Amino acid sequence: MSPADSAEAPIYADLVEERGDVPAEVREAAEEALREADRVLDFSTLEVTAA
Repeated sequence: MSPADSAEAPIYADLVEERGDVPAEVREAAEEALREADRVLDFSTLEVTAA
């Protein structure tokens, strides 16, 4: 949230100050989960064989 946004939404700014920026934390956790999934589910090294 930029300083301009917090001036327009003082209630939200107060909540972020009290509870933390939950949407940002969720976004970071989701990005980390996607990175881990990409790492774990990397099938690029598998050899394709004809059936």
